[in-house]
Amino acid sequence: MASMRDGNANAQPRSHQLRLDLLHTFEAAARHLSFTRAGAELFLSQSAVSRQIQQLEDSVGAPLFERRHRALALTEAGRILRRAVEDSLERLRDAAARVRAGRAQRQLTVTCTPGFASFWLIPRLTRFTAAHPDVEVRISATLDLVDLQRGNVDVAVRFVPSSEGRGPVLFEEEVQPMCAPQLLRDRARPLKTPADLGRHTLLTIEMHDGSLTVDWEPWLQLMGLASVEMAHTLRFTRYGEAVAAAVAGQGVVIGRLPLLADLVRAKKLVAPFRAPAASRRGYFVTLAPQGEHNPSAVAFAEWLLAEAERAAPRGVSRRA
Repeated sequence: MASMRDGNANAQPRSHQLRLDLLHTFEAAARHLSFTRAGAELFLSQSAVSRQIQQLEDSVGAPLFERRHRALALTEAGRILRRAVEDSLERLRDAAARVRAGRAQRQLTVTCTPGFASFWLIPRLTRFTAAHPDVEVRISATLDLVDLQRGNVDVAVRFVPSSEGRGPVLFEEEVQPMCAPQLLRDRARPLKTPADLGRHTLLTIEMHDGSLTVDWEPWLQLMGLASVEMAHTLRFTRYGEAVAAAVAGQGVVIGRLPLLADLVRAKKLVAPFRAPAASRRGYFVTLAPQGEHNPSAVAFAEWLLAEAERAAPRGVSRRA
């Protein structure tokens, strides 16, 4: 019992404890020297402000304002309390700003294409989050070109013609037809030469200009073909959907390397022809202006480059 009395010896009666809401009201009233203007700022009536100031004065045991005709003035006790409250609020604002700044530097937003996000970035992302467990990563997968000067983005991975790339290059792209292993085992519809494509289904992305084979053009040029004629066509709005159809054995897709390298290594896709063609496009890493001052964004960009080096393509298997 004695220890309990000792532990509570310095505890103040509840009536003497300062309520933060009353101090907030007091600060506004002391700044304006007007209960009416303080109330307007705090969305309180003049009478509500007056009542709260009275409660605070009862709590501290001293008047804080001199009520003059159509005017207020701080008493000596009011001036002492005002300095203490303003100092405390300033320290709280500084602390909150540091917390926000620290949190902002532990967050980053990355913009990239949906295909890059699905096939290359997301399968590797756990290695970054394991090394940086306090960093929150947001992936914005879009085909839209985000304005890095105005957008809320830290890092961009741009898929552009190699001649237009800005920043370090992760890798340049090669393309070639790919399909599920079971299509190569279909004796009724062999896939040994490009002419054999005519027996199969084209899996393609529907482009804005109506072209069905724009992704195939680098490979067609390498093979000396004007176009690709196939028995059927399945059109998709996203590359990931076309790849999923290829893995399911529904047709032949133009494979992008190294995006699909993991699927090739897992033998979910194979290349029927040993003829990769450079697409003359690549993936480039760019730090947005706000990302340049974000240590987490800088670390992420460096990690991307290290992962690209680690995942450099080592060739494509033709058969399962």
